[in-house]
Amino acid sequence: MTDDLISIVLPVKDTAAYLSDCLHSIVGQTYRHWELIAVNDGSIDDSLQILNAFALEDDRIQVIDNPKPYLLNALRLGYSKTSGKLIHRMDSDDKMPTYKLEVMFKEWKEHGKGTVITGGTAYFSDEGDVGDGFRKYDAWLRSVARQNTHAENMYRECVIPSNCWLVHRDDFDRVQGFLPDALPEDYDLCFRFYKGGLNIIGLDQVLHFWRDRPDRISRTREEYRDNRFFHLKVPYFMELERDSSRPLVIWGAGRNGKDLVKLICEHSSDIRWVCDNKNKIGKEIYGIQLEQYNTIQELQHPQIIVAVASPDGQLEIEKYLLETGLTIGKDFWFFS
Repeated sequence: MTDDLISIVLPVKDTAAYLSDCLHSIVGQTYRHWELIAVNDGSIDDSLQILNAFALEDDRIQVIDNPKPYLLNALRLGYSKTSGKLIHRMDSDDKMPTYKLEVMFKEWKEHGKGTVITGGTAYFSDEGDVGDGFRKYDAWLRSVARQNTHAENMYRECVIPSNCWLVHRDDFDRVQGFLPDALPEDYDLCFRFYKGGLNIIGLDQVLHFWRDRPDRISRTREEYRDNRFFHLKVPYFMELERDSSRPLVIWGAGRNGKDLVKLICEHSSDIRWVCDNKNKIGKEIYGIQLEQYNTIQELQHPQIIVAVASPDGQLEIEKYLLETGLTIGKDFWFFS
């Protein structure tokens, strides 16, 4: 293995309509020292033929068939065939800006092992303009990368996009890479990078082009339907952040708050629940009485999870908590 070879793992399943664009974007990288392990994951369209045609033209491309089609199996099989010291993942319907690998490698060399390099994304669609939600997510990711606030935003959304990271294989192996079965696999990996103590370095650049399409996995698979992913966030929070010597407070009595409290009750029975809705204060739900939010100031060093969906409401709550001397990522977290 050489220290500057980047191994790219590319699972491919029935993306023939987009695959050539994806492969051209990889072949056209200004950084030339890479290998591509493309895993045909049971495609029934022309994906395999396209992969083989590109492999004939570029010996850096290796094509393998996955005998047990399934995304995580494809990722594991592809990774088992890599030979580079640096690991990257790509999806077969997306595209790379030409500078992606060069910029990420240059930044990684500045920091070395123990570092994950990530950055911004930009959604695009062949059908026209992308939705407002995608534009907001792109802008938010750029903001997180620019300010390097990944840790404090870990429970809001996935702060390391699935196709926008570069890491040394020793670090990747240490956090178990593609081994766990947890879904969504990209968000779970993000938490494992964080849990493993890796230094997350964000670049204020668009490093990945995400294609929005109606049949994208995140739109069609049942496990992605509830995109709040509380089932993933809550166990990691209880393991990585929870200090049982401090009061645990949930802020928010809407759907998010109710669903979150229900999950957290599986881990802890000692919960305070607050909100600012006069119609709900004093009511009992799941055996917990809702309190006025300003009771937080009476608590000794609380840990607060904010489960309010409204962006404006989140901003107001953040302002209030900061003014009371609390710190985001240490004393309070947003689950959205």
